[in-house]
Amino acid sequence: MSGGSANGAANPKRLGVDPLIHPTADVSAVSFGRYCEIGERVRIEDCRVGDYSYVGRDAEIIHADIGRFANIAAAVRLNPGQHPMERASLHHFLYRSAMYGMAADDADFFAARAEHRLAIGHDSWIGHGAVVMGGLVIGTGAVVGAGAVVTADVPDYAIVAGVPARILRYRFPGPVRQALLSLAWWDWPHDRLAAALPDFRTLSAEAFCLRYG
Repeated sequence: MSGGSANGAANPKRLGVDPLIHPTADVSAVSFGRYCEIGERVRIEDCRVGDYSYVGRDAEIIHADIGRFANIAAAVRLNPGQHPMERASLHHFLYRSAMYGMAADDADFFAARAEHRLAIGHDSWIGHGAVVMGGLVIGTGAVVGAGAVVTADVPDYAIVAGVPARILRYRFPGPVRQALLSLAWWDWPHDRLAAALPDFRTLSAEAFCLRYG
């Protein structure tokens, strides 16, 4: 995936206007921004993926709106399937009935899931193996720890972890968070991002906002 190989060596891949989609990925009804990458064996359906966002191998994502610069690690599940716990049975013969030769599939069940979309904010990081339930909002700059199960909205720039996930801390003090949101550097054109790259690499978030805000 983006950023280098497993041993830390430089990655020769070049991203561009069209998404870089691994041949083993299963992609259906997805719109992509520029400089996007989809890794090996990813399954992604009915999603919008913003500029510069990438998805690591073996992730499964459905009915999600993903912002720009999102960092989605391997084996992540975004908006996983649910079972009807209020019914007499949990089993999917209730809604995938056609495969059992019983009746047509339960269209209302699937329509409700499709309406229960997930929103992933700009410049967020969803760690390896995390699960994020549908209908939630993961804020801009938020970090979801590896293996977390997220069942509630995550505020901008919060770090969450655990099962169920809870806020550990915020990445920056309140004024810096607000300055970053006001700066909205993720909306900058490619040339401006490239010009600011040395400062992205060397300045603290607070100093970066002071220079460009």
